Amino acid sequence: MLCSIESFRAGVQTPAVVSRVGARPLFLRKDLKEKEMTTALQTDIERRLAQSEPDVEVLLAEVLGGRCLRVFIDHPDGVTLALCERVTTLLSEERERYSLEVSSPGSERPLTKPAHFRRFVGRRARVRTRHPRAVGSPENARPVRSFTGELVGASEEEITLAADGGIIAIPYAEIRRSNLVED
Repeated sequence: MLCSIESFRAGVQTPAVVSRVGARPLFLRKDLKEKEMTTALQTDIERRLAQSEPDVEVLLAEVLGGRCLRVFIDHPDGVTLALCERVTTLLSEERERYSLEVSSPGSERPLTKPAHFRRFVGRRARVRTRHPRAVGSPENARPVRSFTGELVGASEEEITLAADGGIIAIPYAEIRRSNLVED
């Protein structure tokens, strides 16, 4: 590993670890899938927050456009501005690399883990898949990537959604993005 004190921000000098000379930033690497990057980043954020803010749950950490890191958090007592400020302060490393947004989940709460889906069985959700799934009769099947309906089940391997096309089971590995929707 090589170290550098140059930062992409003008006038800011912070140590940066680079895997090799000429290595691309994570958001420019074509060999890493977006989900892999986000998962590693989210796992790191969860680990660090668990030490100082153990009751804070990281619902989703996503990089947008390679420059903005959006982190949705939740807390048993609700998310306040003061909590968002504390989390922002604790994520100082991320503030060096990204424009950081820390927010409550809002009414369209992201669903990213099996426990999230189980908690909201019976509620309406929108699920976008990585690959199109055939919906309809075999002779009239059409490819669909987005499903909205009632979340009727959630196991360790898949969710079950009662959508317009009927009951559909979607493995977690096929889910690109999902969130609750207003009734």
